Amino acid sequence: YQRRVHGIIQKVKEQGLETCVTLGMLTDEQARRLKEAGLDFYNHNIDSSREYYEKIITTRTYDDRLQTLQRVANQGIQVCCGGIIGMGETLEDRIKMLTTLTNTVQHPKSVPINLLERVKGTPMADLPDFDSFDFIRTIAVARIMLPKSFVRLSAGRQNLTKEAQALCFFAGAPCTLR
Repeated sequence: YQRRVHGIIQKVKEQGLETCVTLGMLTDEQARRLKEAGLDFYNHNIDSSREYYEKIITTRTYDDRLQTLQRVANQGIQVCCGGIIGMGETLEDRIKMLTTLTNTVQHPKSVPINLLERVKGTPMADLPDFDSFDFIRTIAVARIMLPKSFVRLSAGRQNLTKEAQALCFFAGAPCTLR
């Protein structure tokens, strides 16, 4: 599949567009090949704080995620990295997630803030609705902590009212990700 992905990246670049992919964990060699193919951005969210991560993800470690981000940055590929809000985490977990992003060697160019999309039949399906003002505050704190990053309103935004989405833009998320 790597050849196919590289071919797609090159075709998109030929059109004069920037490229961004999400492919999970990467080795140094895979990151190098993506750079050679012309990749501009790599999306790899850390999801939450280190402490809460092990409660929600069992297939890889937090350090695995951070290593992939470092491998991407080492190749000069721009990092797109944020998290998911509303998974039962605490305010402290959200702050620690943002602190992790600020402590990376290079702040992510793009920081998507996602609101959990609850799916029936999954472990988080019955979580209570997340307070939209806490979500807006998270956007505002991300803007302050990562002043050179593009904080983006991302997944789950359609579950916010139009007014809450507008407040997210005022709080520091000037654009959305589809």
